[in-house]
Amino acid sequence: MISEINKILIVQTAFAGDVILTLPLAQVLSQRYPLALIDMVVIPRTAELLSNHPAINEAVIFDKQGKDSGIRGLMRQIKIIRKKNYDIAFIPHRSMRSAVLVKFTGIKHRIGFDKSGWRFLFNNVIHYDTFTHEIERNLSLLMPFGIDHTEKELPQLFPAFHDRKKVGLFLSDHGIQHVNSLISVAPGTVWNTKQWLKERFIELIDKLTANGFHIILIGGDADAELCKQINNSVSSKHVYSAAGKLTLLQSAELIRRCKLLIANDSAPVHLAVAMKTPVVAIFGATAPEFGFAPYGKDDVVVEIKNLTCRPCSIHGGPKCPIKTFDCMKRITAEDVFKNVISRLTK
Repeated sequence: MISEINKILIVQTAFAGDVILTLPLAQVLSQRYPLALIDMVVIPRTAELLSNHPAINEAVIFDKQGKDSGIRGLMRQIKIIRKKNYDIAFIPHRSMRSAVLVKFTGIKHRIGFDKSGWRFLFNNVIHYDTFTHEIERNLSLLMPFGIDHTEKELPQLFPAFHDRKKVGLFLSDHGIQHVNSLISVAPGTVWNTKQWLKERFIELIDKLTANGFHIILIGGDADAELCKQINNSVSSKHVYSAAGKLTLLQSAELIRRCKLLIANDSAPVHLAVAMKTPVVAIFGATAPEFGFAPYGKDDVVVEIKNLTCRPCSIHGGPKCPIKTFDCMKRITAEDVFKNVISRLTK
């Protein structure tokens, strides 16, 4: 046990969803050590998620795909972090590079998972329970300190005034007055096998707009073309695309203003959880049991159970290994529609 903790480092250089799911660890640490400064190592495109967060002192940017790539970049980052004199490091990210990073920065106490690359560089190695939610897995890193946080800890995000203003202008510019009937839909994802069929999204949106809902399509730059195709194919004029037009925190603020989010197993699910917006998530190649399902109290997962081929991967992949794609094709628009209506009437 450390007698005094003044500076804490958390390393999470994965995707946006992973950073959001790491925030509860920072939040609980801030509750238990209110005088300690907590920094988090993240990649450039996820650093925004830490903005304005009361538990986070600083986002330490590790551009591992850019200027900090390779051995030279890693050594440069090690020198930067070494100067900050952290007392302890928590490493939920399970890469070898993350383990090397904290070891050679001279941080005396290093806590990570037994599934991490080069876990022998940690002082405390915690069992990675594959079938526990990621938030709870990350909180298990606190076990060496005798902290057993049993209460449900939701991630929190804090869009700034300019984020809220940007979203307000977007809604106003599109003449969206019916906020009470607004549903956000995130049809994209990094992995193809985690993406529900475009035609099904179109069919679902037609059902929703026929029932009086207005739809906003959300996503990043990579999702803009998909959202455009969906928008051009639906019957109603009450469908709008914000894909590629908003930052992560602005997207979070937009989701906050919606009655519900419909999404694949992707980062917008976790944005919604952080903003306390109900979620209907569509799972195909992956499974909720891996720990990345929406974490809200009454969130819903739509999936085809009892497929012998599913799940085929913890993260999904570029194509169906057996070329059937039954895990997504067998989920109908009616299946998702019924779950949306059920969730909204709870």
